[in-house]
Amino acid sequence: MEQSNEYDYVERKRWLFFGLPWTFTVYRMKDDMLNVKTGFFRLEQNDCYMYKIVDVRLTQTLLERMFGLGTISCFTGDTTDKELVIKHIKHSEEIKDYLLKTSEEARIKRRTVNMLDIGSGDVGDIDDIHFN
Repeated sequence: MEQSNEYDYVERKRWLFFGLPWTFTVYRMKDDMLNVKTGFFRLEQNDCYMYKIVDVRLTQTLLERMFGLGTISCFTGDTTDKELVIKHIKHSEEIKDYLLKTSEEARIKRRTVNMLDIGSGDVGDIDDIHFN
């Protein structure tokens, strides 16, 4: 795991076998943004603001566990990627926890906290409610 002054975490996508970082995909995370940079001949960068990350899921196959890797799926409100996948990285559990904590802090900071509306029923309009 590489840490720089600008980013909190910098990880590379790794080969599944032996966990070697011989790919051209780099994941960079800081307190307000997640950046995914891919490609060699055709470079592509994808950014997602932390406040747009709604939920995070960590999965580890048997081979990933054997080589100390994991895959993180970030479910976002971003228009380009609804599910941003961070594949085969080391320190995956630590990074998942960082993403959850940082995304929640970013939503609170921007005052964009979403609350689930549970148990409201099928009330379509306030005029449909009858008070006794």
